[in-house]
Amino acid sequence: MDILLVEHLAPEARAWLEGIHSVENRPDLAGDASALRKAIYKAQALVLPRKVVVTREFLDFAPLLKAVARVHVGTDNTDLEACHDRRVRVIQASTANVRSNAEYLLAALLLLFRRGIASSLSGERHAEVRMGRELSGSVVGILGLAPTAHTFALMLHGLGAKLIGYDPAVHHTAAIWSRLHVRPVSLQDVMAHSDAVSVQVMYASRYQGFINEKVLAHCKRGQVWAVISRSQLFDAPALASALVDGRIEACIMDGAEAGFATKGSALHDLPNLMITPRLGSYTREARLRSSWYVAHRIHETLTGPQVSGLDQLSSHPADLQAGPPSGAGPLG
Repeated sequence: MDILLVEHLAPEARAWLEGIHSVENRPDLAGDASALRKAIYKAQALVLPRKVVVTREFLDFAPLLKAVARVHVGTDNTDLEACHDRRVRVIQASTANVRSNAEYLLAALLLLFRRGIASSLSGERHAEVRMGRELSGSVVGILGLAPTAHTFALMLHGLGAKLIGYDPAVHHTAAIWSRLHVRPVSLQDVMAHSDAVSVQVMYASRYQGFINEKVLAHCKRGQVWAVISRSQLFDAPALASALVDGRIEACIMDGAEAGFATKGSALHDLPNLMITPRLGSYTREARLRSSWYVAHRIHETLTGPQVSGLDQLSSHPADLQAGPPSGAGPLG
């Protein structure tokens, strides 16, 4: 066996790989750690879901492994140092989901501004008529310049929104702000002047609890928030307080880590906090882009010189092609 698929790839990319490599499709192994460790013994490449953690011990069960790939973003579930030591290439389609996440944020803000639509979508035949707002002319705070923000800011600019922004890792004089039509301001000013805030900060452990009571104290009352960043970015009690007292009117968050809004927590019963199950990157197009990228890089790894380290999809158009590489395999 060359390739073990524990995560589904798009059918087109999977069929192409099956035409040139020995491929076993076993997504059922994701929930059976013992069976998975037996199955990876002869695998040269793995495609894994988010919940399967790659540790040094895990790699001990895969002596032939050359590549471990994921169609999602994030390396907190992969021991990069161990992979480097074992000369195992780590493959991620890190920007394949930029467009889909940007559209998720746009949809979230539109629904929050026009919440009467959400009431009707939930099945209410005679929903209350609620006064809405328009994005055009509204001030939207861009918190974090992750790649998704680049696409999202241009969408908002095209709709006539006024954009202000802050990123703790990007200086206010950086050229990227003007290219995205975003006026850089302080974090306090983002909180104080935004009608809506989108959060797409590139998470790192040093940012745990970054959005805390001190930050949220400056919120303009009645703000709406759309979030695709990790929930660890928030101090949960502080967010709950802001949602209860009206500083934040409502928040849509895409995904949350275990324990963040579970039963018994301050956030659990708040009706104005809506958490979706990581839908931002879950589109046909994003899955197709990420699947082809993973397929290309696995084929390259198994047929070319061995490399190691983290390999992430760039935004270069050649990396975003949704098809087999030219001249590669019977479908090339």
